[in-house]
Amino acid sequence: MKHLLLMTLLMYACLAKGQTCLESIAPTTPITNFTDNADGTVTDTRVGLMWMRCSLGQTWINSTCTGEALELSWQQALVSAHGYVYADQSGWRVPNVKELASITEGQCVRPAINTSIFPNTPSDDFWTSSPAVSDPQRAWVIAFFNSSNSIKDKSLFVYTRLVRTAN
Repeated sequence: MKHLLLMTLLMYACLAKGQTCLESIAPTTPITNFTDNADGTVTDTRVGLMWMRCSLGQTWINSTCTGEALELSWQQALVSAHGYVYADQSGWRVPNVKELASITEGQCVRPAINTSIFPNTPSDDFWTSSPAVSDPQRAWVIAFFNSSNSIKDKSLFVYTRLVRTAN
């Protein structure tokens, strides 16, 4: 039944603009799971990870993400994360597939993320640091359109959100 509801939601979401959520499904990333660090980052208290609230290329201004998110190849995303300093913190990296999947919001699509925590997230694929075991030319992505995951060619240009271990 839940699968049927989600499929119905997806069909209607394709016709509508903006995020669509089903209140009958319990949220998977409620605001209470996050601590706002008041610097453009949040800490997921369930797993001890600190997330950039904006995608790479966007800027945190006046409690929202502004500007256009960058689309990078997998290698560009990994290189961009290396040595990245944000909010006076270092140790930023591209999340693995399980980490990135942990911030998808199961009750919503377009985007499938808590937009109060991660505003203006593109409803598209985001890189993970997890390479595909079966094909060295591909890596895992999480689709913030509907919380799905798949493997994509590393040369494609995809969005990126960085994470670090919280102190």
